[in-house]
Amino acid sequence: MRLDGRRESTNVDDRRGRGGGFRLGGKGGLGIGAAIIIGLLTYFMTGDLGTAFQAASQGTDLTEMVSGQAAGQQDAAYEPTPEEKEMESFARKVLASTEDVWTAEFERMGKTYEPPTLVFFSGAVQSGCGGASASAGPFYCSADQCVYIDLSFFSSMRQQLGADGDFAYAYVIAHEVGHHVQNLLGTLGKAHAQMAQMSQTDANRVSVQIELQADCFAGVWAHHEQAMYGSLEEGDLQEAISTAEVIGDDYLQKKGQGYVVPETFNHGTSHQRIKWFKRGWNAGKVSAGNTFAVPYDEL
Repeated sequence: MRLDGRRESTNVDDRRGRGGGFRLGGKGGLGIGAAIIIGLLTYFMTGDLGTAFQAASQGTDLTEMVSGQAAGQQDAAYEPTPEEKEMESFARKVLASTEDVWTAEFERMGKTYEPPTLVFFSGAVQSGCGGASASAGPFYCSADQCVYIDLSFFSSMRQQLGADGDFAYAYVIAHEVGHHVQNLLGTLGKAHAQMAQMSQTDANRVSVQIELQADCFAGVWAHHEQAMYGSLEEGDLQEAISTAEVIGDDYLQKKGQGYVVPETFNHGTSHQRIKWFKRGWNAGKVSAGNTFAVPYDEL
């Protein structure tokens, strides 16, 4: 992905080295990182993927499983590695691109786009949706309209999932910004209100619709990024598609516990995530992402 000479967004809050809360969850927190929690959180913390899948399917508070491991974390002066400095610049440029694309798209809809703040953190962070550790991966909090990311996540993403490449990383950020777009359009609030009145199984289905729409919006962003700047290189789209594949609920559950439990899916299968990203890429329209108008079995 060619981003040389591109502007870097200033809508950034750098909290690295400040420490933070560890309690997972909180209303309104969403993201691609939440999918990876299911397959990776306990692996990172305890080395046991199977336990993480069991906890996710039963709604267990994962804090209890890893309690004490982040307790007592002290704030310290943080010195980013050269790799993190490079990734920070990259993330700022991708965020700037989403600002350009979504500002134009909202104008076409007769609306005004208010960009999210990208929060860099290290280790753990306290958001408007509660606390989270870096193991949770990037996430969006609708309560404070921020996207949170520990940049070391990209190294873990490469090492643990084999998902690599600059456009793979851009897809992750664009997915989280997709949740922000949902929030601004009112879709996210309505979905959360519905989920609060549902059984866990039905709420999981709505969650899948939310996540697949964010994947589609990431595709919409990619479509217009290419149209505006021609920045995509050969292999870039495949990087995003490969990433979508390895964060599908079925892929992660199969990898972690050897079998899948479809009623616990809350982000979508690998096939669905690829399908909806491609749909956004091909159409380049927000209207293409109405996952809530499609029967669940046809997503």
